[in-house]
Amino acid sequence: MKPKILTTIVGYDLRQFGADALAGLTVALVALPLSIAIAIASGAPPAAGLITAVVAGFLISTLGGSRVQIGGPTGAFIVVVYGVIHDHGYEGLLVATLMAGAILLLSGLLRAGQLVRYVPEAVIEGFTIGIAVVIAVSQIKDLAGMPDMALPADFLPKVEGLWAMRDGIDPAALALGLVCVVAILVLRRLMPRIPWLVAAVVVASMVAALALPSVETVTSRYGALPGGLPAPHLPTIDSAMVLELLPSALTIAFLAGIESLLSAIVADRMIGAAHRSNAELIAQGAANLASPLFGGLPATGAIARTATNVNAGGRTPVAGMVHALVILAVMVVAAPLAGALALPALAGLLVVTAWTMSEPHRWPERLKQPLPDLALLLLTALLTVLADLTIAIAVGTALGLVLRFTRGRVEPRSWHTPFRWGGDKRNEED
Repeated sequence: MKPKILTTIVGYDLRQFGADALAGLTVALVALPLSIAIAIASGAPPAAGLITAVVAGFLISTLGGSRVQIGGPTGAFIVVVYGVIHDHGYEGLLVATLMAGAILLLSGLLRAGQLVRYVPEAVIEGFTIGIAVVIAVSQIKDLAGMPDMALPADFLPKVEGLWAMRDGIDPAALALGLVCVVAILVLRRLMPRIPWLVAAVVVASMVAALALPSVETVTSRYGALPGGLPAPHLPTIDSAMVLELLPSALTIAFLAGIESLLSAIVADRMIGAAHRSNAELIAQGAANLASPLFGGLPATGAIARTATNVNAGGRTPVAGMVHALVILAVMVVAAPLAGALALPALAGLLVVTAWTMSEPHRWPERLKQPLPDLALLLLTALLTVLADLTIAIAVGTALGLVLRFTRGRVEPRSWHTPFRWGGDKRNEED
């Protein structure tokens, strides 16, 4: 359970710090607009995403069990966070996140890092695809420049609400958002090592500021971003609220554990290293205990940002710490510039995120798997979209474990590595 920074700091030199600092700066440029976009999509204030990237991102790197993990708000939480805020308000989300942090911390201390591998891969893929669908649909309003009207949390009523608002589409905003989506997808395929999502969002925001006055920005809709972190405070907690929020807290903890360990596995295979799963869970617990004290969102390891860190040359947790400090510096000295980002561009960024989460290139492989596994994947995805993420995970995991025992295979298979990066497979260090 020893944090990786204590291992990697031995023999650390100026050359490695230079590489880590450059990687941290690169990741911060990617994380800044993405954190704002995730917060908005979750129904939270835009500043909450930046606060999460700073507070949780710093702690995940400092205490975590991965050399290169980058933590912060991620798209996987959008569905559950939006639902909690809709049903219990933002104060309810803060309490649920605190509870999730305590669950994760206890899981790490009890050395439960390996147990998460028993969740069937079909369930993981199913709820990830379902979340991607919900995220994409939730971005239609901002992508098309529709009026700022509250939409229901449930999927079908939300689609009905969007259809009823169709006359409010702003053609300029829609064109800007779609151009962002296409530009990011095309340029990323041509030159994958360049952070095109940042360039696309910045250029689109500049075009909107100069030539498209009808297009809303973060500041024009939500007000100015704060110039730093707020003072920490403990949200109001009572026993009735704790019982009501327990299912949501368990879901947040589950998602944080799953995504952080998946991200750590991806990083291991990219750099030929081995993460410490229990240390990673402890770090996730600490991050999710600290983030809500400052008004932040749930956090976990972010696969795309971690991969960006590795590709940019980051090799120790210092890169993740620099990434958090750079975002904090932007909040302090350049908050108005971050507030000038155009909402359709941020929505387009999340549409691309949803597309990437769904891993569309894997459908030929998915359709070739045994029918029970495919049915489990589709059922989990369907329950995630039409019912509830908590129900989807519970039902999917239960059916998956039954399926595994009927086949006489108790030990789980290794999860596939998201994206198409290779590397050596090594066992985890405890």
